[in-house]
Amino acid sequence: MRVLLVDDNRLMLEGLQSLLEARGIEVAGVAADGLDSVELACRLRPDVILMDVRMPGCNGLEATRLIKARMPPARIVMLTTSDDDDDLFEAIRCGACGYLIKSIDTETLVDALEHAHEGIPPFSPGLAAKLLEEFARISEAEHPPAPPVDPDDDDVASIPGLSARQLQVLKLVAQGLSYKEVGARLYLSPRTVKYHMGQIMDRLHVQNRTQLLAHAGRMGWAGDQADS
Repeated sequence: MRVLLVDDNRLMLEGLQSLLEARGIEVAGVAADGLDSVELACRLRPDVILMDVRMPGCNGLEATRLIKARMPPARIVMLTTSDDDDDLFEAIRCGACGYLIKSIDTETLVDALEHAHEGIPPFSPGLAAKLLEEFARISEAEHPPAPPVDPDDDDVASIPGLSARQLQVLKLVAQGLSYKEVGARLYLSPRTVKYHMGQIMDRLHVQNRTQLLAHAGRMGWAGDQADS
């Protein structure tokens, strides 16, 4: 594994380099500011970039954004003293794949770098939970929960193997609504509706949408219009 170290603290850089090299990890290069890290990352193509957040001039967040714009596969792990939620969320938005607090011990750091190299996002304890909570909040704001399904409602009569959501999608498509219209009714994107339709066809063992709508017609759900 080849690692690029980025930190404006020279003592920190020297310490990290010695620590990693003692454990067989090659330090491909070091940078003391964000702009230098962008140039080195593009030239050296390291496996993992260990990036400080708070640096004068071009900070680690902006450097991460610039590196990811030029090298989308780059794996960048933030190593910082900041446990501020805004820094954490912004780092992920900029493209970082992990976020570590500098109070971690040596073995945890080495393990985190190995995880990043393998594509497993490393986070200091508690930070991953914060991210999940934030993603859940954003998702709920963008996609409000669908109306509750009444299991006794004839409109969602049970079909073995299909979930209540899939039954809702199938019924609306059978009535002639487009994927976009179904999505608007159920607070889903058209792509999600299309995904559900694919799952429905797999579970009902039908080969195409015509067979699927014929099945829905036998359930009494088909409308007068064809799906657009």
